Amino acid sequence: MSQLTTHIYASGEKLPEGLMENNFFHSPQFFALCRQTPRFRPYMVIVTDESQRIVAQLLAIVRYRSSLFPPYLYRQCQILGEGVYASDDLPRNELFGLMLQTITSRLGRWMLYIEVSHLSQKMFGYREFRQSGYFPVRWMSIHNSLHSKAPEERISQRMQKHIDNAYARGVITNEVSSDDDFEQFMRLLRHHNWLKPKRYIPDSKFFSGLMHSGNGQLYLTRWRERIIGCSAVVVSQQQAYLWYAAYRRKTFRSLHPDVLTVWHAIKDAHRQGRQHIFFMDVGLPFRKNAFRDFILRFGGKPTSTYRWFRCSIRWVNALLSWIYRD
Repeated sequence: MSQLTTHIYASGEKLPEGLMENNFFHSPQFFALCRQTPRFRPYMVIVTDESQRIVAQLLAIVRYRSSLFPPYLYRQCQILGEGVYASDDLPRNELFGLMLQTITSRLGRWMLYIEVSHLSQKMFGYREFRQSGYFPVRWMSIHNSLHSKAPEERISQRMQKHIDNAYARGVITNEVSSDDDFEQFMRLLRHHNWLKPKRYIPDSKFFSGLMHSGNGQLYLTRWRERIIGCSAVVVSQQQAYLWYAAYRRKTFRSLHPDVLTVWHAIKDAHRQGRQHIFFMDVGLPFRKNAFRDFILRFGGKPTSTYRWFRCSIRWVNALLSWIYRD
């Protein structure tokens, strides 16, 4: 390859022209959305060739996390996927390695940890991650194919009966379309997750920007004007991603708000002609995982993957690398 140069742009800097926009998670649009979100700071890494043409780009998001109960305060960096490349003929592993080294050198010592997830292939960048001091943790990924069969063909008769009964009793799901809808969406999402410190819920400006970006939809599930479920779906490269969801499962158990909320996201993605719907976080591949088993009831395909981590505390990173060694 010709001579390559890496550049990194922080939230206060103007991005160069010519950035690729086909992957929302590494696009200038997502950079701008994170830039306007409190406690978020985006960093865009690009690789250019000797003619200054952009051949690869990677977006990393720094999140400032804090809580009074339980008490904690730290910064983490999250990267969703391996970035975007100008051509399929380019050596992606080499380019990814350059961008990973750049972001690690810039942010590694200031973050509690850096996390890279949702890679397209399990073994992508294995050598490059190891060379930069990252360790892999086995994770579970689930997606539903929407192009070969209708969603109704992938669920059981019992599941279909629950859905039909709930609809017959008046349960409906619609997109968020007003300020009042949006407030109720945020209220339920935060209430559902306030005792789950691992589940980070961004500021409301993030969801508002996502809703108006053209790359996301927010949904509310109602019964008799009472909000019983909500979800946030992102669209990128003809794929749908169920990113956040919340429901009042215990209070309205007989209405199955969890089932109806997820089901509508799947059905709407199918109606829009998406190829697949991915569930962003089904957790570690434990033998017993209630949320994973719930998502699999919709007929999805489970696959084993890696999430890569690098902790800034050297002895902790060394210990975790030993614990999670292959």
